[in-house]
Amino acid sequence: MSRNSAEAQHLRDLARLRRVRDRIDREYAQPLDVESLARGVHLSAGHLSRQFRAAYGESPYAYLMTRRIERAMALLRRGDLSVTEVCLAVGCASLGTFSTRFTELVGVPPGVYRNRHRATAELPPCLARQVTRPIRNREARAAEPQLA
Repeated sequence: MSRNSAEAQHLRDLARLRRVRDRIDREYAQPLDVESLARGVHLSAGHLSRQFRAAYGESPYAYLMTRRIERAMALLRRGDLSVTEVCLAVGCASLGTFSTRFTELVGVPPGVYRNRHRATAELPPCLARQVTRPIRNREARAAEPQLA
């Protein structure tokens, strides 16, 4: 394979991955799975997962859950929906999985988050998003130990 054709193939692969990422961003509340995402760009699920992780640093499922948690954070800040309603509104079918992933990314359970962050609902969305953005790849900061 010549260098030009290898570069062209690489660009086509990146375009496919952007289409997958854009679809996740658009349809996060729909029931998406890696197999249907892969079918949409004519790849196998395993190949899509490997390429997506290499390009974006996380699997398509992890990226989808991060989008869902970001949207859930915004809905919880409003304070007018229960945690279960928010879970269903962002496309999660399991409250347990939603709560576990939310806690991993944000560092506190969804109910605690809702109670703490109702005040940020008054902030402009661009500031609220920056201040409350979830941490990816299970990197929620542990509470600092307090020294006496």
